[in-house]
Amino acid sequence: MHPAANFELIIGMFLVVVGLHYLARRVSLPPAAALIVGGCAVAFVPGVQGIAIDPELVLVLFLPPLLMDGAWFTAIAPFRRHMAGILSLAVGAVFFTTAVVAIVTKVLMPQLPWAACVALGAILSPPDAVSARAVLQRVRLPRRLTTLLEGESLLNDAAGLVLFRFAVAAVLTGGFHLGAATGTFFLLVAGGIAVGAAIGGLWVALLRRLGDDTLMIAATVLVCWSAYIAAERLHVSGVIAVVTAGLTCGWFQHVVFDARVRIRALAFWQVLVFLLEAAVFLLIGLSFRGLLDRVGGLGMVVDTMARPVLLIVAAVIVARFLWIFGVDAGLTILRRIGWTRRQPLGPRAAVVMSWAGMRGVVTLAVALSLPEAMPARDLMLVTAFAVILVTVLVQGTSLGWIIRRMKPAEDGSTRPPLDLHAAETMLFRAQLAVVEREAVAADGTVIHPQLLRRYRTRATVADAFDGTAEERDVAIASHFDVIIAAVTAGRAELVRLHRAGRIDDETLHDLEHDLDLEELAAAAAKG
Repeated sequence: MHPAANFELIIGMFLVVVGLHYLARRVSLPPAAALIVGGCAVAFVPGVQGIAIDPELVLVLFLPPLLMDGAWFTAIAPFRRHMAGILSLAVGAVFFTTAVVAIVTKVLMPQLPWAACVALGAILSPPDAVSARAVLQRVRLPRRLTTLLEGESLLNDAAGLVLFRFAVAAVLTGGFHLGAATGTFFLLVAGGIAVGAAIGGLWVALLRRLGDDTLMIAATVLVCWSAYIAAERLHVSGVIAVVTAGLTCGWFQHVVFDARVRIRALAFWQVLVFLLEAAVFLLIGLSFRGLLDRVGGLGMVVDTMARPVLLIVAAVIVARFLWIFGVDAGLTILRRIGWTRRQPLGPRAAVVMSWAGMRGVVTLAVALSLPEAMPARDLMLVTAFAVILVTVLVQGTSLGWIIRRMKPAEDGSTRPPLDLHAAETMLFRAQLAVVEREAVAADGTVIHPQLLRRYRTRATVADAFDGTAEERDVAIASHFDVIIAAVTAGRAELVRLHRAGRIDDETLHDLEHDLDLEELAAAAAKG
């Protein structure tokens, strides 16, 4: 295909993304499901060629920025607090699911070598960070469950990819050594952490010296790919390197970014992640036609592969339930005999966690990277695609309903010492202390009376409120609704004056920017 035609295809694909996202919102369908279904439909439009995905390009193009986005906004304290639970899911559940899938595959197809069965299990076992983000953005979960799912999605790809590489090597060479594999696994993880920390530290040092908004944002965007490529070149875990760099950058961005850079960087990053995330699901759908063409058509899949594929998909789903409920039961027993203080999830939360195991781009890309010599390669590709479809279209679309039915309770031990209202009150008092000091001259003359009144009001209004927390929230929302309405009216008046020729473009842009900042501040305070 001509390069210009490739570019036109990419632009057309993003136009389809916008349309499908709009349609998904109108019909209350998760965007990930709409994009996959839409991609499958577009793939069969006459004249549209099947998409051939380069698995290595998919991993290096899409995985680093989407992992970076998740790590950047990860709360460090809950992440560390629930590290044992996160590792149980990201490593334990991945290994257990791999074993279950390998056993089921071996029973269904005894002629397959064990290493090939393990390779299929490693492909299907890790839930996907992109799929998890796409679903978690649309549901409300207790803080503990959100932390566990987000942490799992950040780390489990490393375990799955390492397992896959060892299994493929065992198929091709006929040899496997558990001790060497275990040592290599920990070396890959430790190396990834070291590379990610180094890249993140370099980013912090660099941003303190750049002094230019555009350069700072560009450097921030390049961190994820720098960490991933550097780690892979050094033969350590690129996934762990990106996560470590993202956690480092997310921790220090509050001190190396000023407000202007942060607003601009966040806006740019949100658009970039939106396009990449949407492109992932659309590419999954578009690749469906190429997959069917490879294996001989839909009829061949139904006639020869339907039974083993459906049983393996069921094994993937059931394995996650078995692991989560088994670990939770063990934790309950240990707590009762006094060996641990960790709070079990409970049956309701365990159901939600078990159902939230969506697969996506990593599963597809890794399946496509299978060597041609791999036994039952076509079956593995079809199974990988079936798992993605079932988990995203069935589990992803029904997760909100499961949460509403289960109503998992919030774990009180995860709540911070201060709620939003208390923290905001302390912030206002700290600001007032500075204003009181700077607003008064050495002789006692007040030189900034308006600032003094404003900050005193902000610092004392919370203490003066006598209503309940719910009444306070309503009053605050009403207060900032008025501010937002005033900003809207001001913006309309600016446009009117500009259209009437009474102000120039520069005045319009300057005053509009001030109104934008005021509206952002009011919306954040209200929310």
